[in-house]
Amino acid sequence: MTNNSDENNAQQPKTIFGLFGAGGHGREVMPYVAESVRAKPEIDEASCRIVFVEAEPNKTELNGYGLISEAEFFGFDCSVRYFNVAIRNSKVRQRIAEDCAAKGAKPMLLRSSQSIIYALSEIGEGAMLSAYTLINPNAKIGKFFHANYYSSVSHDCVIGDYVTFAPGVRCNGNVHIHDHAYVGSGAVLKDGTPSKPLVIGEGAVIGMGAVVTKDVAPFTTVVGNPARPVQK
Repeated sequence: MTNNSDENNAQQPKTIFGLFGAGGHGREVMPYVAESVRAKPEIDEASCRIVFVEAEPNKTELNGYGLISEAEFFGFDCSVRYFNVAIRNSKVRQRIAEDCAAKGAKPMLLRSSQSIIYALSEIGEGAMLSAYTLINPNAKIGKFFHANYYSSVSHDCVIGDYVTFAPGVRCNGNVHIHDHAYVGSGAVLKDGTPSKPLVIGEGAVIGMGAVVTKDVAPFTTVVGNPARPVQK
């Protein structure tokens, strides 16, 4: 697999993968991009170029990979164009994902070889599963989910689109998380029941280390143990 920009510029690749976002999360994700590309039999490793993509890059290389603009990414003459979005802001993530799809790029599931996905779980397009993440059976996860390292999703959970788990989140069984929610590092979501799942509303923010025992309303921030809404 080639990462050297000079070598790749000498001959246009048949396939290109662009990771949008070259910040901290993007740099953490990039090491397992190659693993994910290698797992796709339809991709020829020798002719696949992997790059970071930024709107206005201030350099041409980062951590051994090319760093190119969005215009350059979409300007490459290649047979297939894959992408994913390593940006925490879920609204920005959605905008970039929808723009890429409209221009014909294909989202790719990115997962570390040290992550575990059990059978009978469903994961939407564009998910990112970092090292030591665990997806248990009968979980249903939406598009462009971010699961940072040591996070877990238990049985019968339903997670919406563009949801983010920071490192070490414990999402117990029968929890429903709506679109664009953010769950902070080390937070624990108490298990619900089949008849009354624990519900985290759209756009809600769960603070670092919070222990959530009750439903959280949409666009509400909760902190503490037990978690309570932040007073404005």
